[in-house]
Amino acid sequence: MPKRGKRYRAAAAMVDPVKAYALEEAVALLAKFPKAKFDETVELSVHLGIDPKKADQIVRGSLSLPHGIGKELRVVVFAEGAKAEEARNAGAMAVGSSDLAEKVLGGWTDFDVAIAAPDMMKFVGKLGKVLGPQGKMPTPKAGTVTTEIGMAVREFKAGKIEFRNDDGGSVAAPMGKRSFTVEKLRENVKAFIDHLATMRPSTVKGNFMLNASLSASMSPGVRLKV
Repeated sequence: MPKRGKRYRAAAAMVDPVKAYALEEAVALLAKFPKAKFDETVELSVHLGIDPKKADQIVRGSLSLPHGIGKELRVVVFAEGAKAEEARNAGAMAVGSSDLAEKVLGGWTDFDVAIAAPDMMKFVGKLGKVLGPQGKMPTPKAGTVTTEIGMAVREFKAGKIEFRNDDGGSVAAPMGKRSFTVEKLRENVKAFIDHLATMRPSTVKGNFMLNASLSASMSPGVRLKV
């Protein structure tokens, strides 16, 4: 187990490891932790009562948080013609079709989000092995395969988040930065948890959200009541 730094140990001493904190209490506690030399990302992790091996229990989606995540995302778009121009006008960092697909197949993935017009899936479909493991493969469920190209680019650039459960049945997503006010972080976390609650697969039995924790890049986790 790696040796923890003085800042981490000081923060850990402030947390009751067996307590599940109310949201407002957890966010306020996180704000009191010693700060790193950079503006840390605050992340929420929720362990779900799903079987991730079952296709009908996969939890995946996207959400625009009330206060964004404090970062402008780099968006590429697979589109041609008027949709390509729409993407450029909305601020996409790269736009293309078969040429962009070949570039990605060649190993270029220096972007945060990929969006595709529906008619571009003939090119995008072969990128699953490259973009899938990075969580960047465009899908209708995540809102990244769409006819509303301009709107999607603007939303994701502003920090709309994508999320999907991992192999252990947990979902993790950024909630903002340490520099956010306690109120903004609380509202972002609440919006995400409320949205996640609406995504319970019909085949899940028992509790859907089993436990959750909130942490910053360089901090211990704070357990949340969910």
